Amino acid sequence: MMQITNFSLKSIAIVSHPQAPQADSEAARITAYLKKEGIKVEIGTLYDEKLRSEVEAGRFDAIIALGGDGTMLRVGHLCAPCGIPVLGINLGHFGFLMEVRQNQWMDVFPRLLEGDFWLEQRMMLCAELYHQENLLGKWEVLNEVVVGRGKAVRPVHLITHVDGRFLTTYVADALIAATATGSTAYAMAAGGPILPPELRNILLVPVAPHLSIDRAIMLSEGSNVSITVETSHQAMVCIDGQTPVDMENNDIVNVHASDHTAQFIRFQDPGYFYRNLTPHMNQNPSTGASR
Repeated sequence: MMQITNFSLKSIAIVSHPQAPQADSEAARITAYLKKEGIKVEIGTLYDEKLRSEVEAGRFDAIIALGGDGTMLRVGHLCAPCGIPVLGINLGHFGFLMEVRQNQWMDVFPRLLEGDFWLEQRMMLCAELYHQENLLGKWEVLNEVVVGRGKAVRPVHLITHVDGRFLTTYVADALIAATATGSTAYAMAAGGPILPPELRNILLVPVAPHLSIDRAIMLSEGSNVSITVETSHQAMVCIDGQTPVDMENNDIVNVHASDHTAQFIRFQDPGYFYRNLTPHMNQNPSTGASR
């Protein structure tokens, strides 16, 4: 759930998306500010292997993510296994996961350095891909696992079991297994419910189901979901919007709660999610539209 924290920060890494607008200049400004306060700072991108290895070794007290929600997802994947909290500064469009606007960070950094913030705990999933009982891949998931068709505009059959018991066979473009975090992403676009971020549930949402169950199903944290692809054409599995991995007929994706939890630094009160929800719903800034 959520916990209040007051520990001090001595070492911070700033991680940015290499294509994020103004990321370099903003990282330089933040670095100068933090170093004046006696904080050790390192800067790198999502693809900086040296910085990633230092994060994985637990050498930082916190990570500042510069970018959009995609950057926050990637940094969350990196930091969750080592228990390092993440502060998101929005340089992107939507910013559902981000805490601070680009022009706002100087107002809240005194609170950051004083430990005047709380940690939001967000459940993650673990996804495993099997081909003929051979494990082909294993991933940590913050938003969603999508199992579905490939380039061919033809549905696939997705034979779905929960805790070893047959649930249904979806005939659909895809099946989404999402966290509460992911409920405001692809799952929402597919008609699923919006869940508050502290919930620890697995949400199943079919995409364009044809003559099969078309309602979302919310499962408990302890559930184990098994999705078997039955198809004569291309299928794939996609983790948090990353490059899809091809699947073959009878390949299986297993999904269950991860042992790791993403921790986001928050300055707003815990009711921020509902307060920010309406503005996000009324306008998608990625379209460039304004009101």
